[in-house]
Amino acid sequence: MIIGVPREVVDQEFRVALTPQGAHELVHEGHRVLVERGAGEGSSISDREYREAGAEVVEGPGEVFGASELVLKVKEPQESEYPLLRENQVLFAFLHLAANRGLTEELLKRRVIGVAYETVQRDDGTLPLLAPMSEVAGRMAPQVGAHYLEKMNGGRGLLLGGATGVPPANVVILGAGIVGSHAAILATGMDAHVMVLDKSVVKMRYLEHILHGRITTLISNKMNVALAVRDADLVIGAVLVPGARCPVLVGEEVVRDMRPGSVVVDVSIDQGGCVMTSRPTTHSDPVYEAHGVLHYCVGNMPGAVPHTSTFALTNVTLPYVQMIAGLGLAEAVRRDRSLARGVNTIEGRITNRPVAEAHALVYEPLEYILPIEFPGAGYPGCLT
Repeated sequence: MIIGVPREVVDQEFRVALTPQGAHELVHEGHRVLVERGAGEGSSISDREYREAGAEVVEGPGEVFGASELVLKVKEPQESEYPLLRENQVLFAFLHLAANRGLTEELLKRRVIGVAYETVQRDDGTLPLLAPMSEVAGRMAPQVGAHYLEKMNGGRGLLLGGATGVPPANVVILGAGIVGSHAAILATGMDAHVMVLDKSVVKMRYLEHILHGRITTLISNKMNVALAVRDADLVIGAVLVPGARCPVLVGEEVVRDMRPGSVVVDVSIDQGGCVMTSRPTTHSDPVYEAHGVLHYCVGNMPGAVPHTSTFALTNVTLPYVQMIAGLGLAEAVRRDRSLARGVNTIEGRITNRPVAEAHALVYEPLEYILPIEFPGAGYPGCLT
């Protein structure tokens, strides 16, 4: 199979979808790997390293998309890339279609096979391809929040950990999944006062155990969220429903009641955000103020640490890439239910229920389209 790796075009996106080590594995298995010139530069990976791994370095995105049967990306295609997509081409990337009707319609119109990293989901509900980027984003969130709490960056002028005789900042984390748990670990390590809200007692009990009771946990409901957020210096949004639009947990009236100079870091922004006042920002222009509160809503946070993120991502995506390239998509999804759940669009139809529901479009189970033998895969409930 011909596998293409274009250079990312999202603002300040320095990750690349495949490392030279991954390219070497695929070439060794008999596949052609085309890498756009300079695709790895932002991750400190040179074209020479790709060539030495056996990949072919080509001049532009047109050559990558035009020749490739399987296109590997990090971020979803941008409008400039839409004309390069073609029928029956497999696109493997973070797609976040529930929050992007325009891209959804393009993939359907062009009959692209869209396989989303973020909806590859095991039977136990875990998301193996989203996990490493969630880990990175979770570890970054307290760092980013601490930066913008500094007075010269627009914040209240607080040190996250306080000082002798001075209380630490209040950090409220909405969600105790991978993002939330790593954010809690880092914020606790910075000596902040940390409160985590989630609907799962099991997740919060686990966090309390590994952090030796150094955090406060609270069941997530409208009243508890409002009370906690109003008293927060830093709010980290870490809520996820696989494939679906993120629920809004913090209303505008709650943000209005927060102290001026407080900070919101909405990691959920890729799926629409969990704070009513959140809107997507970029690394070039990362924050804005709403009701006196600084909002950081960068959809590709891990792109700020691309070397780490690129290798972490390839570690988990490569086995699925090898499966698709070696077996073809139909046989690959027949053998692996988690990969089947990753297929969002095929033959101009939507095969992911949350995406269809987000846009009020028709959902068709994948087994109605491909000759696969297992029953339709279910979608576990809200994973925060």
